[in-house]
Amino acid sequence: MAGALRRKSGRYDTVWLGCDGSGQSKSYAERLFAYPSVGPLSRADAFKALQDPAQAAGAPFTTDALEEVFRITEGYPYFVQELGYISWNQAHGPSITLPDIQTATPMAIDRLDANFFRVRFDRLTPSEKTFLRAIAELGAGPYRFRDVATGMGVESSTLGPVRAKMIKDGMIYSPAHGLLNFTVPIFDGFLRRIMPDQAILDEG
Repeated sequence: MAGALRRKSGRYDTVWLGCDGSGQSKSYAERLFAYPSVGPLSRADAFKALQDPAQAAGAPFTTDALEEVFRITEGYPYFVQELGYISWNQAHGPSITLPDIQTATPMAIDRLDANFFRVRFDRLTPSEKTFLRAIAELGAGPYRFRDVATGMGVESSTLGPVRAKMIKDGMIYSPAHGLLNFTVPIFDGFLRRIMPDQAILDEG
């Protein structure tokens, strides 16, 4: 997998080679995603990163399994790594199939919740958590900024500072005027799980 990424971007080498299972490496991998310029893999590159080493080991992914990994991860290298790794360990047949991916997905999400997403979440202030949770409440992105404000029952202008801070910190970005989106996939689901009632958490 590292080989496929090395040909695409030198930065991706660090993402893959840093994922050795330790808490320190996961935090480092998470920090890389504070910069949207790292970006996701294309569909073809994500497929290649998974399929080349799997085929070499005699246990290829089926096409529908690859499609499902890409759909869930949206091509983010660390997420592809997590889901591919768990799927490999869970598979029992001569190939890694769609049911294997479906079995592995909740496990991969649990790992991301506990490590990747939790690191990001714990750095936020209560007001930042509430703002991001209000975005997540709207479902799949991108999101209209005014809809976020409406959902929170406030004027858009009052959310300007927290919006700017979250963009600066790499939590969200603006794909077009008036729109917001999370910089990494699946984060909206994490926010809904960890803040099911949109409660404002206390400082400290």
